[in-house]
Amino acid sequence: MFKLASTVGVLAVGAGLLEGCMFDVDAGNRAVVLNLYSGVEPEVRGEGTHFKVPILQTPFIIDVRSSPRVIHSATGTKDLQMVNISLRVLSRPLESALVTIYNEIGLDFNNRILPSLGNEVLKSVVAQYNAEELLSKRELVSEQIRRAIIKRAETFNLIIDDVSITHLTYGKEFSKAVENKQVAQ
Repeated sequence: MFKLASTVGVLAVGAGLLEGCMFDVDAGNRAVVLNLYSGVEPEVRGEGTHFKVPILQTPFIIDVRSSPRVIHSATGTKDLQMVNISLRVLSRPLESALVTIYNEIGLDFNNRILPSLGNEVLKSVVAQYNAEELLSKRELVSEQIRRAIIKRAETFNLIIDDVSITHLTYGKEFSKAVENKQVAQ
């Protein structure tokens, strides 16, 4: 009986050690491995089960699927009207640059890059139009925002799959002036 218990104990310890030497990367994810001595390894690990040296290597799992992000911005138009604009951006990291992204930006790259990038682009594009043009040329404005965000995101190794304006409202004064004009007509 003692021999069976010790065999089971040895097998359990062996299975625990073996499990500590492996890690899984699920579908839609990739892993960047940090080596305690040499830093981040240049090879990005794909989906599947991989071996690691316990304590010496630590895997960091990164989601490479498109993820939505809503960016809100209050900005001024060419005729100095305040506009509240919301933008929905679908983005994902460039897989071949995951090591660079991890080293330069970190794991929370979407939260660190997209809000400031979106605000910068929104302010620069919206400032080129007056309040009336934002409504009448919405397609053109949306396309210009999309192109600018895609170009800026490339410098951070991010791929933008889709950009769309989801919400566009004006300040109270402008809305009241439009309403008064319609009542007068």
